[in-house]
Amino acid sequence: TGRSLDLAITGDNWLAVQAADGSEAYTRRGDLRIAPSGVLETGDGFPVMGSGGPITVPPHDKIMIADDGTVSIVPPGADPSQPPSVIDQLKLVSDQGTKTIKGLDNLLHVKGGGVLPPDLDGKVQTGALEQSNVNLTQALVDMIENQRSYEVQANLLRDAKQMDESAASLMRLS
Repeated sequence: TGRSLDLAITGDNWLAVQAADGSEAYTRRGDLRIAPSGVLETGDGFPVMGSGGPITVPPHDKIMIADDGTVSIVPPGADPSQPPSVIDQLKLVSDQGTKTIKGLDNLLHVKGGGVLPPDLDGKVQTGALEQSNVNLTQALVDMIENQRSYEVQANLLRDAKQMDESAASLMRLS
């Protein structure tokens, strides 16, 4: 995508976010943005969690996210030869070995409450978004085939019912 705040999570990791009720939840949605309050959030408005809670981004000329999830900025008017200032690191987690459930908010939650520990091996790819794993053309073809199969079966049942009624009618004549 070329956007510095778009990221695709590589591997089986999840991005920690703050759910509407204040609890920690998890998503793979990587279209991040900075809210007017300065909080880094997902495209659907959930604050992104860092090492100490939601990540707040101070005023900056440029923002970067490294492949390990480190969030850095170039402060306004800073010397370009100076290294960027690290402000936090995205909390990337793995749900392996933990029972998780998908909530009504489209976020992954730990079953029974609790939080997942950070996965220090988690990686992201910036400037990219994950694509859907659904092939729309094949899904449409499958739906049409299923609908036609249903029609054929419904017609067979209707014909069998008519034949049964005809046989019953013949039996009544004698």
